[in-house]
Amino acid sequence: MTALVEQPGSPRRAGSAGAAAPDAEGAADPGRAAAAATEAILADTLGGAHRGVVVNSPPGAGKSTLVVRAARELAAAGHPLMVVAQTNAQVDDLVDRLATADPELPVGRLHSSEPRPYDPMLDRHPSVRPSAKPADLAGLEVVVSTAAKWAWVAPEQPWRYAIVDEAYQMRSDALLAVAGLFERALFVGDPGQLDPFSQVGVEQWAGQAHDPSAGAVGTLLAHNPGLPQHRLPVSWRLPASAAALVSDAFYPYTPFRSGTGPGERQLAFTEPADGSPLDAVLDEAAGAGWGLLELPAARTPRTDPEAVAAVARLVHRMLEREGRTRGEKHGDGDPSSPLSADRIAVGTAHRDQAAAVRAALAGPEGAGGDVAARVTVDTANRLQGREFDVTVVLHPLSGRPDATDFHLETGRLCVLASRHRHACVVVCRAGVSELLDDHPATEPVQLGAAAPAPDGWEAHQAVLAHLAGHRVREE
Repeated sequence: MTALVEQPGSPRRAGSAGAAAPDAEGAADPGRAAAAATEAILADTLGGAHRGVVVNSPPGAGKSTLVVRAARELAAAGHPLMVVAQTNAQVDDLVDRLATADPELPVGRLHSSEPRPYDPMLDRHPSVRPSAKPADLAGLEVVVSTAAKWAWVAPEQPWRYAIVDEAYQMRSDALLAVAGLFERALFVGDPGQLDPFSQVGVEQWAGQAHDPSAGAVGTLLAHNPGLPQHRLPVSWRLPASAAALVSDAFYPYTPFRSGTGPGERQLAFTEPADGSPLDAVLDEAAGAGWGLLELPAARTPRTDPEAVAAVARLVHRMLEREGRTRGEKHGDGDPSSPLSADRIAVGTAHRDQAAAVRAALAGPEGAGGDVAARVTVDTANRLQGREFDVTVVLHPLSGRPDATDFHLETGRLCVLASRHRHACVVVCRAGVSELLDDHPATEPVQLGAAAPAPDGWEAHQAVLAHLAGHRVREE
């Protein structure tokens, strides 16, 4: 399997193969299109001639469902399987999903020797065997662990198959460390999410064929251009109001559509609006799926007090007005579901911004402590893979004097704009479009390094142009 990262070849853009025309796909039934894609992926994985298969998944496309099904089918076919994820939380979630989907399937959870090394919820599954020693899990049909833990495993013989989950969050050095453990692999991930990061400087390797900080999938495809690439064509999370924008702005080479049509999901508020900009933007988001609360232009500290307060007031007002949601899972005679605090998330670019929002939600006397405890408030990095009914986003460039690579990274804005099932409200100071126009790139160009796609300026401008049609100004 090490050959997967050693064969020279010309790089090509991940996900470019086999992309159906958007108009043709739009005319197809989403369920049939998703099922056909899944069958093609499984056929290539179980019976194909290639040693690797890459699957590109948009937000909420059923990536975890695909991983669970592939694992079960490989195990049923008599192929012992190792599963590689990137974090312990992802590992625990996969093990829980596998054990829930197939209670008779023996699953090993390989963990570290640290105290409380895995989520205690796994103990409720009799079929799950946790251990810090690989020898204790020998003979099990499926063993799941992080890439960091697998790197220390030295089996007597390699696994026939492996599944690498969240493959786009994996660095190429992490893939190289585990590549000798398996013969064939299915790589599944979301190309629009945040790129893997390194805590040390990596400039000296930029543009090199074996840059250890480069993404695992990009390096894999650069050295193995003939590997089959598939994509999941339907997002079951994003509503029809969001899928087109997110697809066009962040997935130009792997387009997708929503699994629901216009009007199939509804958000409404029981309490009437009071005429304030807050209520106006909430009503706009309820009707159109998007809302932009635009504050006056200003250069501010990163934890902009006015923007943080506006975010907190939006959340409180949303709950005060008793929002209710209806979706494709509700029958014609079923009532709508209440929009509870645990179905609302606030997304920020920085941890100190998230901390400021939590404090603002709790209030000066802690009166809103229950709301602060139940509403998820976190950075884009930690919101990856999660799903909510409504999200409130503090725009990464709001109030900034410059546009750095960190704030322009398309994956960050993509995560923030793709967590919701019903609506997304963005809080931002005016002037970001002008900032993007006036602030040229200053980072040095590295020869041989792949240019990010899509371009950060273009993706941000596309989102802002769309939000302009749903803008409410707060003077």
